[in-house]
Amino acid sequence: MRHGVADGDGRLDWYKTIFEVIDLRSFSNLWFWLALAVLWSTVSHFVIGVPHDLLRRAEREGGQAMADVEALAGVYTRRLLFIWRSGGLVLMAFTCFLVTGLILLATLYGIEFAQAVLCLLLPMLVVSALTLRTCTMIEAGDLRGKDLIRRLRRHRTTVQTLGMFAIFFTGMFGMYQNLTLGVFR
Repeated sequence: MRHGVADGDGRLDWYKTIFEVIDLRSFSNLWFWLALAVLWSTVSHFVIGVPHDLLRRAEREGGQAMADVEALAGVYTRRLLFIWRSGGLVLMAFTCFLVTGLILLATLYGIEFAQAVLCLLLPMLVVSALTLRTCTMIEAGDLRGKDLIRRLRRHRTTVQTLGMFAIFFTGMFGMYQNLTLGVFR
């Protein structure tokens, strides 16, 4: 049989079959690009835990929608700042360890999977820092109402701009990888 389904004895070669069905090359894999799209769509839709449609409704109508925005932003802000203040050092150390390992695997060894994970992870680290900064500003300013919505909109715009550049870079790097290594090895 062709395509690695059976070897010379007619037995299934599971290893070949699985790796023909599941392509481990990241930049030529449709699942990677779907994950990238879903990641950035989700990150830019939920700003500090508040969905964008709720922000728009609160801006238009006020009332209960505004109270919901303030409640969600308050809960998420307190939760994130609590996590950062209680375990931020350990979280930062683990993140640095993980990113350093991925950078070494991606650059020194040229492992495409590590390169792809870095294309997803590095911009998310910047988004995390921006989110932490915005939460600190919300807490320090005790923002409510229109001021809170203005701050959340500014954060969303910043995240979307970062996402635009990250997707562009990932697309260019992915095309470079596919043209350099060839899609069909």
